Amino acid sequence: MEIGVDSFAAASPDDAGDGIDASQHLRNLIEQIERADAVGLDAFGVGEHHRRDFLDSAPAVILGAAAARTKRIRLTSAVTVLSAADPVRVFQEFATLDLLSQGRAEIVAGRGSFVEAYPLFGLRLEDYDALFEEKLGLLLAIRDNEHVRWSGKFRPALTGQAVYPRPLQTQLPIWRGVGGSPESFARAGSLGLPLMVAIIGGEPARFRPLVDLYRESGRRAGFGPERLKVGVHALGYVAATTEEAIDDFFPGYARAFTKIGEERGWPPVTRRQFDALRGPTGALIVGGPGDAVDKLRHYDEALGGIVRLNLHMSVAGLPHANLMRAIDVLGAEIAPALRVGAAT
Repeated sequence: MEIGVDSFAAASPDDAGDGIDASQHLRNLIEQIERADAVGLDAFGVGEHHRRDFLDSAPAVILGAAAARTKRIRLTSAVTVLSAADPVRVFQEFATLDLLSQGRAEIVAGRGSFVEAYPLFGLRLEDYDALFEEKLGLLLAIRDNEHVRWSGKFRPALTGQAVYPRPLQTQLPIWRGVGGSPESFARAGSLGLPLMVAIIGGEPARFRPLVDLYRESGRRAGFGPERLKVGVHALGYVAATTEEAIDDFFPGYARAFTKIGEERGWPPVTRRQFDALRGPTGALIVGGPGDAVDKLRHYDEALGGIVRLNLHMSVAGLPHANLMRAIDVLGAEIAPALRVGAAT
């Protein structure tokens, strides 16, 4: 199993109460990506949002800066909000990132969990599903063809125009980012795309029927297991001990999800709920190295095998120093333990 980190470049003040300017937040994020590369993690993903809370409205720019400071780590979106983007520009941006990084770019294409991008770019929320499916089809056509012939409802047709630059990789990796829609899992399988499942609550095992649907849809479409890869985006945080991880993570996590809950009609987060999610079968990965390894192995077993897990730690508004230490723990203790387990 590959181990990585995802970040949404949260712009909120850190837990010490000191406001940090946007420029410093982004410099900190580049340092985190650089550290993840140095300690041997496999991937780093940057999300895309168009709201005050986050600084990641242009993830390819952030990842391009990181490409110049790293050597091995895969650089990916988490996710690209494809419904609100022009697939031609998305491909050009990530093909450029691929050239800058010498073949380390990936796209995770999804709809996103917030909707601010739709009115911002003059799109109708009523077209939520249709926009994504059409644009995903165009993105795949551009990936597979230098000269593109395509027509659709939401964008002017392409009548043989060439799209440049082309990436260094023979085929730029495009993952399908999914939440809980069975149709999305099935569609990803039918296209033979690797799957990135966002699991932020409940129990990972509840996603097993959807992952099985993905694999069965892919098999029926003629794709082998080597194409039907499953990854996970999960929330959590690791520290030297489980007690330290809980004490650091819970306050900011509760604030963040209580705030989101106010927008969506959810009740405030309680410590009891947090402890349940942190338990052996819950979605949160919060603990010391031993507990974290156990939880990651549970994810792998519950979903019938996963190839990558990216841990989203910045959701709790933790100070930069804490996140750097957590990346060190992931690289020094957690990733090696999982690699040893896979080899035995």
